[in-house]
Amino acid sequence: MTNTKTRSRRKFTAEFKAKVAMEALQEKLTLSELSKKYEVHPNLITKWKNQLKEQSTSVFKERGEATDDAKDKLIEQLYKTIGSLTMDVEFLKKSCRYEQGRTQEDGFQG
Repeated sequence: MTNTKTRSRRKFTAEFKAKVAMEALQEKLTLSELSKKYEVHPNLITKWKNQLKEQSTSVFKERGEATDDAKDKLIEQLYKTIGSLTMDVEFLKKSCRYEQGRTQEDGFQG
């Protein structure tokens, strides 16, 4: 019978990933050296380095640029809510008219 170790998947903090990626960008150490230093596979370091390069421009975006997507999502959600409330109001108006007609037919006036 063989004894197999089960190794749980490690999770890295954003700070750790940024630190390793920044060191990789500086190229003072090779990927192999960084891999040994931080005990992380070289492919993972390359992945973090590329992510840092791709997403670094978002740091320098204008405040308005970054919030445009959030505004669009909010506006879309508000329109959905308005549509839903409009339908509810129309339904209630029809229900009230129906109930008024029924009470008048029954001879009840409120």
